[in-house]
Amino acid sequence: MSTEFDQAKAIGDAVLYEGYLLYPYRASAAKNQLRWQFGVLMPPAVASPHAGEHSDAFFECLLEPGPHAVCHLKLRFLQAQHRSAEERTRDGYRPVEVLNVDGAEYTTWDEAVEREVDVVLPVPELIAQRNTVPYVVGGEERAERLGRAGRLVRRTWPVSGELRLKAEPLAGPYGGLRLRVEVVNTTQWFEQDCPRQIVLRHALLAAHVVLAVNSGRFMSLTDPPEWARPATEECRNERMWPVLIGENDNAMLASPIILYDHPAIAAESAGELFDGTEIDEILTLRTMALTDAEKREARATDERAKAVVDRVDAMPPELLERLHGTIRYLRSVTGPASPPEEDGIFGNRGVPWWDPGAEESVSPETDTVVVSGVALAAGSRVRLRPGHRRTDAQDMFLTGRIATVRAVLSDVDGNRHLAVTVDEDPAAQLQHAHGRYRYFAPDEVEPLPAGEAR
Repeated sequence: MSTEFDQAKAIGDAVLYEGYLLYPYRASAAKNQLRWQFGVLMPPAVASPHAGEHSDAFFECLLEPGPHAVCHLKLRFLQAQHRSAEERTRDGYRPVEVLNVDGAEYTTWDEAVEREVDVVLPVPELIAQRNTVPYVVGGEERAERLGRAGRLVRRTWPVSGELRLKAEPLAGPYGGLRLRVEVVNTTQWFEQDCPRQIVLRHALLAAHVVLAVNSGRFMSLTDPPEWARPATEECRNERMWPVLIGENDNAMLASPIILYDHPAIAAESAGELFDGTEIDEILTLRTMALTDAEKREARATDERAKAVVDRVDAMPPELLERLHGTIRYLRSVTGPASPPEEDGIFGNRGVPWWDPGAEESVSPETDTVVVSGVALAAGSRVRLRPGHRRTDAQDMFLTGRIATVRAVLSDVDGNRHLAVTVDEDPAAQLQHAHGRYRYFAPDEVEPLPAGEAR
């Protein structure tokens, strides 16, 4: 199951560091004063649900186990680590906000350490009883000398918690299990009226779960098989939402950020920018815009911020150009060959995708689509039946109206659409002349008999 965990780790890392160090990546930046908003599980004594601070999270998902199925669960989170810059004195060391050593700066700052908790349980054991697995991440203190000028002292505090797992068979003839996973912070810490930054040192940060099974498959909660739909509607998720990972649907990622099934990091992303849901090009350009003083401060703030600034400074122009955008085609383009271009808006044939001449198989003026056994094309007349999935409230006034088809269109996904003008609209001809239409799916119209009066 290592492949599934590798696939989930790339997305999990984006979850871990979402908001970790918002650009412009400096300790003095206003954005960096309030950190770690996703997947934060506080000690129970200081958790405040009314203020949006909780000590637990849980999710439920559906599993079709295979023979001798075993579940492997990996809890991943960040632990806050305080880094203190200390200047050397005659009597020892004293803390300072910024320490200068041979032209380099080191800032007092709260870093983060990645933590993982692994649990492996056979599926029959999950069905037989509720399983509680405690975990403890100890605290420690260590010093790093910076020559004779001073040192960095890093300190973490203990964090403890529990993983609670239980599976129950689904009712009905189809089989399957509903699996519930709870993540709880049980750290005993009772100091009151502390700044949130201090409390976060005893919390799980950006907590998420990767769950894999060696035999069987998980079911999507957004697009399940029809027989499983009632069961998925009964699944409850609080502060974690599971999505499918892996080609065989044998893994799930339960994230504090709502994702879609089978999420992936774009191939154009050259490295972590620690804002996983942002646009790489914007973050890169914003980092390039930092002044030399701001870049120096960013490098002093955090090792990960330093890596971002160094990578952006050394980024070649062709790599930056890759971030500007890519069109991924869903079908091949036919037509006369053109000089090859780089992948992107021109594809591999050198023909821009918006050029009507790039797709000889598409002709909106002559194409047809069959509805109720009738081939509709430009000039056909239909009765409009707007569907319930439409979002424009004014569509209700078009129900039953007669319209003329002006074109049969096809989108990049291969779906057909009818461009129409409403016959009763006095501006119909003017709209047609200017290419202004209303658009309906084939199942939202009824063909009219050829002889029906206007």
